[in-house]
Amino acid sequence: MTMVTKENRFKLALAAAAMRSHCIKYLAGAVLICLQAPAPACAQVLQPDAFSAQLAPRERVLIDSAWRFHQGDPADAGNSLAYEVRSGGAWTEGQPEEWTPRGPDVKVGGGGLKAWILPTGNAFIKDEKQRHVRPQGHPGGGVSFVQSDFDDGGWRALDLPHDWAIEGPFLKDGPYSNIGRLKSWGAVWYRKALDIPAQDRGKSIFLDVDGAMSYATVWLNGKLVGGWPFGYSSWRVDLTPYVILGGKNQLVLRLDNPVDSSRWYSGSGIYRHVWLTKTSPLHVAHWGTHIRTPKVSKEVATVALEVTVDNRGHAPAVARVATEIYALDAEGKRQGAAVASIAGAALNVQANGSATVTGEAAIGSPRLWGPAPEQRAQRYVAVTTVSSKGQAVDRYETRFGIRSLRFDPDQGLFVNDVPVRLKGVNLHHDLGALGAAFNYRAAERQLEVMLEMGFNALRLSHNPPAPEVLELCDRMGILVIDEIFDAWERKKTNFDSHLLFKDWHEQDLRAMIRRDRNHPSVIMWSVGNEVLEQTTERGAEIAKMLVDISHQEDPGRPATAGKHLARAEDPLTGVFDTIGINYRGAGMRSIPAQYPTYRAKFPDKLIYGSETVSTLSSRGEYMFPVPGGYFGHQIRPGIGGDFERHHVSAYELFATDPGVTPDRQFATDDQNPYVAGEFVWTGWDYLGEPTPFKEARSSYFGIVDLAGFKKDRFYLYQSRWRADLPFAHILPHWTWPDRVGQVTPVHVFSSGDEAELFVNGKSLGRIAKVTARSPYEYRFRWDYVKYEPGEVAVVVYKDKKEWARSAVQTAGAAARLAASPDRERIRADGKDLSFVSVSVTDKEGRLSPRAANRVRFSIDGPGEIVATDNGDQTNMEPFQAHDRQAFNGQVLVIVRGKPGQPGKITVRAEAGGLAPAAATILAQ
Repeated sequence: MTMVTKENRFKLALAAAAMRSHCIKYLAGAVLICLQAPAPACAQVLQPDAFSAQLAPRERVLIDSAWRFHQGDPADAGNSLAYEVRSGGAWTEGQPEEWTPRGPDVKVGGGGLKAWILPTGNAFIKDEKQRHVRPQGHPGGGVSFVQSDFDDGGWRALDLPHDWAIEGPFLKDGPYSNIGRLKSWGAVWYRKALDIPAQDRGKSIFLDVDGAMSYATVWLNGKLVGGWPFGYSSWRVDLTPYVILGGKNQLVLRLDNPVDSSRWYSGSGIYRHVWLTKTSPLHVAHWGTHIRTPKVSKEVATVALEVTVDNRGHAPAVARVATEIYALDAEGKRQGAAVASIAGAALNVQANGSATVTGEAAIGSPRLWGPAPEQRAQRYVAVTTVSSKGQAVDRYETRFGIRSLRFDPDQGLFVNDVPVRLKGVNLHHDLGALGAAFNYRAAERQLEVMLEMGFNALRLSHNPPAPEVLELCDRMGILVIDEIFDAWERKKTNFDSHLLFKDWHEQDLRAMIRRDRNHPSVIMWSVGNEVLEQTTERGAEIAKMLVDISHQEDPGRPATAGKHLARAEDPLTGVFDTIGINYRGAGMRSIPAQYPTYRAKFPDKLIYGSETVSTLSSRGEYMFPVPGGYFGHQIRPGIGGDFERHHVSAYELFATDPGVTPDRQFATDDQNPYVAGEFVWTGWDYLGEPTPFKEARSSYFGIVDLAGFKKDRFYLYQSRWRADLPFAHILPHWTWPDRVGQVTPVHVFSSGDEAELFVNGKSLGRIAKVTARSPYEYRFRWDYVKYEPGEVAVVVYKDKKEWARSAVQTAGAAARLAASPDRERIRADGKDLSFVSVSVTDKEGRLSPRAANRVRFSIDGPGEIVATDNGDQTNMEPFQAHDRQAFNGQVLVIVRGKPGQPGKITVRAEAGGLAPAAATILAQ
């Protein structure tokens, strides 16, 4: 991420304050300076004049605040603003196992704004002959919402990021389960006034959008600038030709997310950050640096840097490009003097052209980046200065890490020559009750919970993430598979991205790689997930095209894909550098594990599970009888599923029809030690795809529920992935007044190897997890325990020594609430969050595991309630509600501070007949 650093710009800010008004915005330890001056008597249109050596290096200003928002097109828009003319197609509810879409295909005709939008992606089309020529004119300029003098005072005022769809209401009826039963389609508008001071004359002015869902079109001062249709891409448009210097500039964005365009909840709106970037016409190109570390050892590392410089001026220019490299501390701040430099090199750049320069530096005793917890996530920053005629005209920062990767077909992944088993999860991009609107703290919390479980790798399913997610992974030491397409040419839903693939696959893929390739956390590029061309010759052709693009943009990382249908002998499979397998690796029901067949066909390629298990459960919902075995039972009436309440048993023995349990996946991996690891489907529940109950709003797949409460499965993975952690987790709870004398199986998840169970002090036997007859067991289970109130306890042993012990007691009547914030100190910036968990307990403080009391929340002090949730997949109350039923004894409230208002925030929770609870949070 390119930023103006505090040390470089603080003096500039002080000097500017003496001359004109200014505002300073803080983000992630950097200072972003937005200089504002009174408008001159005569406004001027900004032109890309020959650059001036007196221009300050680049400014990158966050412009998330003070937008106006409106849903729906004005009457005078007609059909003139569509990306392209489309007809046909019908809403499809879910897909069968092979995802053969239903309904007629969408027919695409001519017309629309497509011809004006396509040139936005020209920088990412390698063949210049294939780049698009923009037609004359500015379509949409006459539409009322686009015009500068339109009065938007009646529109809703809001800040970005913004996901309008999360506000609901939930669509309880109709074919909307896969998208979370939330309406996310339709045209919406965003408007913002920009003040561009006269002092910016001669600069290039860009709008950088991290993500907008979807089919975005941008106008400035009534002129059509450009846009980008794929809602997960980050992109840039050049505002320079349309800027009015020293006067009001009216920025307008229209989005038009299609109906039936996603298999999961996409959200809708400008759901990531938006920036205004100002540079000299001679500057480092958009995502214009590429850092590699081709030689890495403990003694020395080679850092290879490629810098592309753009010249937006009207005359050729000679640029001098030099780079200094600094170490960063754990918080991402520079430490001390430069540790290495790349000497300045002269570069001739033609007018309205680009040129690239390369260089290398050696760093002695490098501080290596590696995955937690065995290695440390240490980073550097390369500060590249572009100079002309002896004066600096641009300064660009690139954070990176020094590390080596090796993909061994026999032993798996090596990072810095250290073997690393992939203990991964898949995550969709929504943040639960917050929807798709990106929030740094919410994303950080998700990753913190996964790290506690012992994970070290993340597959970004099935789209590029917010840039900050990779920044978090870099900082926290998490390996990443960065993924781009869920569909190629064949559709999964009628209006999904297959309609864009022909025109935009190259631009979208190159944009993702250029944006993300300097992140040390990224280890592979995934160019597809379960695409429907897997078994065809055409699929192999497309795969090769995408793999070639990946290698052109970044030859240092392998290209891969997640495949659920392609067999080892299918032509597509061999195209990829590594073999990612969805589900088939561990087998499906009666189908044996397929890892050996891939191994036999591709003995020289690394193999891993790109999606595994698809286990299903509802937190705290235990159903009887409990079947034996571990392979993954199908959910049927009376077995594993409540078809009236729409919940799945929490014994963690049930999966989708093609899925398996964690136990079977563990066994398959242990029987095939060459497999590099797995990415579980999924780490968290997410909005949409509520298999097996289409009546619900959110998925049952997560190891953690939508609110962030841990399911029992969390501890099964923790026992596997943190084998050195002494603990024991008992399930189910032990409050069953309607089951006295009935068989109630008890399972224990622990990293120990033997365990003894006690019910009210009486031993039910000491058993070994693994025996000669059962060499692949991963849980302790006592299947014939008869319930009696009191206490169930376990003592776990490892290597014949006591390892851990735990106990669960029968809870009394619900008596009070208990509140616990995940953080007691937050920033008073209107963005930082505290997640306050509230439990219903008995008078002794024991969780009431079946409590469903309605909890009401209120707040005192400089804070506000953002959302509430309880993790219940069937709950259709708006997330913005300030009261909510507990689900199996737990409920969550999300709180933020008011910007610029530090102080004590008190969150209160009340429920009828229960003692209330309060939590105190300090906003600083």
